Formats: sequence, structure tokens, C-alpha cells
Amino acid sequence: MSQDKAKEKNADGVEKTLVRPKETQVVAQVWAIAEPLCSDEGMELVYVQFRRESQGRVLRVYIDKHGGVTVDDCARVSRQMGDIIDATMDDIGPYSLEVSSPGSNRPLGRKEDYKRFKGNKVHVKTRHPIDGRKNFRGILRGIENDLVALSCDNKDIYLSLEEISIARLVNFNGEN
Repeated sequence: MSQDKAKEKNADGVEKTLVRPKETQVVAQVWAIAEPLCSDEGMELVYVQFRRESQGRVLRVYIDKHGGVTVDDCARVSRQMGDIIDATMDDIGPYSLEVSSPGSNRPLGRKEDYKRFKGNKVHVKTRHPIDGRKNFRGILRGIENDLVALSCDNKDIYLSLEEISIARLVNFNGEN
């Protein structure tokens, strides 16, 4: 897997070198392309995922808007994004682009999502086991200082954003 190096300062102001896999790079580049495109179309970019699956690499983009996303919305965004990605991201390699609504198990992709959907049921999967488990279901209590708070199994659990692999709302059926 190809990797990219980036520099970042931690909370103490010490600069550290981060190594990011290609998937992380592609997701960041696609966010930068898709967010203004979606905004111009009157939509919200919800989540971007780039991963290898049995049929090859899949780039999934979830979009939403007040009143819900139509098939025509998805097709329009897909055409525009596909053209921009093909013209600007030479190193992405072969991939399949899927643009869809987030559905009832809406992914949470930004810090603002953890604030916006506070009080909703969530399923969170971590990159590494925490207290022997990687899957947590509970009520989202919010986010503070990059720690996501969940009420799970009658106790509060705090997970760092960096440790979260994927977080999704459970059976969400409304707008916040």
C-alpha cells in the first residue's frame, strides 16, 4: 500500500510525522472535491469511504439534503464527481464510484456530526480493541476534546476520534 507523510503538531506543539495510507489520502482529496460540489447543489456531504473489496476499489460518497436525496441527485453528483476525479486524481487507480443517500444507518464523519446527532442511538466500531471489544452500541452523548462520549451498557465510554473506524446512527429516521 502506498503511503504519504504529513506533519502535524500535537497538543503540546511538538511536530510529529504521520504516515497515511493511500485510502486516507484519497478520502481527504475527495472530501475537498465533493464538499463544495455538494454545497453548490444544495446538498450535504455526509461521508466518504475508499476501500478495497472483492470486486476492486470502491469509492462511496454519501450525500443528503432536506427532504431526502433522489436517484437523479445521486446521478448528477456522480457524473460531476467522476469527471473531476478522473481529471485531477491521476494516482487513484481503477475504482468504482457509488453515490447514495446515507439511509437509516447514517455514517458520522465529522466532529460536527457527533454534536448534531447527540441523543441518538449509534453503533461505533474501533480500530483496535478497547477493554476487549471493538463494537459499541449506545446513546451518543456528544464530543469534547476529540473524545466521543457514549452511554453504553449503563456506563459512559469515551473513545478518541482517531480510534474510531466507523460510527453510524442506528435506525435514524429524521433530520437533525
